[in-house]
Amino acid sequence: MLGVYDNFPSNVHRIEKFATTLSTRMLQQKLVQVLQEINRKKFSSSDVVNPALPDYAIAFEMGLADGKNFNFIDKEESKRIRSALRKDTLRAMDLFCAVRYYKENKEKRTPTRFDYFMTRVVFIGNSIELQVLHERGPRYFSPEDLITFLSNEINKTSPRKILKMSEAY
Repeated sequence: MLGVYDNFPSNVHRIEKFATTLSTRMLQQKLVQVLQEINRKKFSSSDVVNPALPDYAIAFEMGLADGKNFNFIDKEESKRIRSALRKDTLRAMDLFCAVRYYKENKEKRTPTRFDYFMTRVVFIGNSIELQVLHERGPRYFSPEDLITFLSNEINKTSPRKILKMSEAY
């Protein structure tokens, strides 16, 4: 089933709840757009992690669940998801996120370690709940960092704040 991973873990490391000003359909479309835009885009560590990792760049690889698999959200997959969202909204969106770290020297970029996360976005009326599990890796990027990063990226797409934090667990 699109959006749901059959083996999503029951224990997660962080849960945050946000109030939203958008309908579920519009928020899901916005989320897919943001995930497509950040996929494989290079970010300076100072833009993403606090405290920053000196001389490091960070790239994300995000995939949306479809039963037992995750599909990388590129243009083609984004188009397929948006088409499905025109018909019906999803109750949840399970995501796999690989955070890749690159050591940057003058003209060379060397891949180092990776952090792997699973994230569930649950849509509840005028709010969403983000559940994040750090699956493995050095944890340079924490579950809190991932939640903050995703909410900031979504909020950047509009002059008005789309997501406002309401509760932390």
